Amino acid sequence: MKLGYCSITWGGVVGHPQGVTSVKDLFYLTHGSMRDAVQDIASVGYQGVEMFDGNLAEYAEKPEELKEILGTAGVELTSVYTGANFIYADILPDELHRIHRAAELAANFGAERLVVGGGARRAAGTTEEDYRRLGEGLDKVTDIAESFGLTASYHPHLSTIVESPDELDKLMPLTRIGFCPDTAHLAAGGADPAAVIRKYPDRIRHVHLKDFQQAPFTFLPLGQGELDFPDIIAAIRESGYDSWLMVELDNYDGDPREAAAISKKYLEELLSN
Repeated sequence: MKLGYCSITWGGVVGHPQGVTSVKDLFYLTHGSMRDAVQDIASVGYQGVEMFDGNLAEYAEKPEELKEILGTAGVELTSVYTGANFIYADILPDELHRIHRAAELAANFGAERLVVGGGARRAAGTTEEDYRRLGEGLDKVTDIAESFGLTASYHPHLSTIVESPDELDKLMPLTRIGFCPDTAHLAAGGADPAAVIRKYPDRIRHVHLKDFQQAPFTFLPLGQGELDFPDIIAAIRESGYDSWLMVELDNYDGDPREAAAISKKYLEELLSN
C-alpha cells in the first residue's frame, strides 16, 4: 500500500468566495500554500497528495506551475476532493457542472480518483426521498468521473446527510459509487470503522485515515487518539484493498508538517507488523 497525505491541514477547509453567490463556483478550498503543502508532504516521505477541487481550480490557467510543484517534490496528485448538495433538483445541474470541472481538472493533473463528500440536510429534516436523490446524484458523479478515467468514491462526513452507520446503510444500496471510509468521521458518527470496512469490502475504492478523541472533540495525528488502528488496518487488508492510504487531519494547532511526520511514523510501524 502506498501512503499519501491530504493538503487540508495547510489552512483548513473553507469555501471559494464566488460560491457565496453562485452554486457552480462553490469549490472546496484551503487557503494554505499548495507549494508548502506538497513540499512538506514529500519531505516526510509520502508519495501522493490529495487536494481540494478549489485549489486545483486556482491552477487551471497556469497548469505548468502545479506540475512543477509536484514534479520537483516527486509527489503525485493521487486524488481530488469535491462535494455537492444532491437533494435539491433545481440546483443539481450547477452542482454537477462543478463536479464535472473538478473531474476534468483532476484528470488534467494526473489524478486517479475523485472523492465526493457531503450532501445537505434539509432544515425541515431528512426524508427517505432525499436518500434516493443522493443515490441518483452519486451515480451521475460516477458517470462523470469514469468519463475522465477516474474512480469515484463517496465519503461520509459529519454534519451531512450521511454521518451515521444507519444512514450509510440507507445509501449504499441506492448507488453504485465506490466507498471512501474516513476512519474518524465514521467513528464520530457512531460507527466502528473497522466493522464498516468489513461490511463493505467490495465497495472500497479509497481510504482516509484520521484519528480523533471524543471529549473534547478534536481530530488528531494517527496514534494519538481513540481509534483502534491495528484493527482498522487488519480490516483494510482483509478487504483486499491494496492501494493508496491517504492520511488526513482536518486541522492542527501546530506545524502541519510535524503532524504529517507523526502519522507517517506511526503508520509505517503499524504496516510493518
